[in-house]
Amino acid sequence: MPTETSTATKAANTPRVALSSLDTLWFQVGGTLCNLACTHCFVSCSPTNHTHEMMSLAEIEAYLVEGAALGVKEHYFTGGEPFLNPEMEEILKRTLELGPATVLTNGLLLDSERCQRLAALAQTSEYSLDFRVSMDGYDAATNDPIRGQGTFERILGGISNLVAAGLNPVITVTEVRDDNGSNAGKQRFFELLGELGVAKPRLKVLPIFQIGAEAERGGAYQSWQRLRQEDVPVDALDHLQCGSSRMVTDQGIWVCPILVNEPEGRMGERLADTLGSFPLHHPACWTCHVYGVSCRT
Repeated sequence: MPTETSTATKAANTPRVALSSLDTLWFQVGGTLCNLACTHCFVSCSPTNHTHEMMSLAEIEAYLVEGAALGVKEHYFTGGEPFLNPEMEEILKRTLELGPATVLTNGLLLDSERCQRLAALAQTSEYSLDFRVSMDGYDAATNDPIRGQGTFERILGGISNLVAAGLNPVITVTEVRDDNGSNAGKQRFFELLGELGVAKPRLKVLPIFQIGAEAERGGAYQSWQRLRQEDVPVDALDHLQCGSSRMVTDQGIWVCPILVNEPEGRMGERLADTLGSFPLHHPACWTCHVYGVSCRT
């Protein structure tokens, strides 16, 4: 058990990030329920994980109103899988009355009919509606061992349906294997997207977070993977999203989408409770800083 002195020393040696402005609001709209059980998922989402439950339209509306009063400019929806939530399309409709919305999805539930409805929402709103479709490699050989047999082709089907409806999603790739990121592999992937009708591919590459399922698959963080005050000037932390966003789940407000399973990441019940600074003592904060991670851009 840490002594009072060691705890105080650790706190003094941990950099903190102030919330400069609450620009972005995240929602764990799908809870931790997912139609996949990816072996690297930092939230350990699966068809049976009820750590966080789905959020209702009524729950989300309350936070949308509070967020608008606090200056929120954009909204992100994640899970679990957001489209498992039966109210997801109504949630997007309400959100788009207040500002831009982005959905992070694995793409498996993006059938043609749904994509047409989503495109209609986008066309009738003065704010943007965007989608990020996730995968774990540039072909089935790299993706399917992580996401499940046949998922690469099913994800491509969802992307194809979005494109056919006039929506150009961002493709987010987590490079789990060391050989995933070759230029040749990316080029082949871009050619494949072109065959699906994606004229201007939008690719976002993400690093691994060594928590949740990934800690069991690839190993947990080492003791040296921590941010220390003397190594991180205050002005070097401006890129971290915890300086301008908060995450909402059915259990309250958390500092960011990465730490929703970490008790120390919970900041309060209402957005107004979470406007202070946050200590970057979790090793996942090290990943965000070192790799320049931003879940938004």
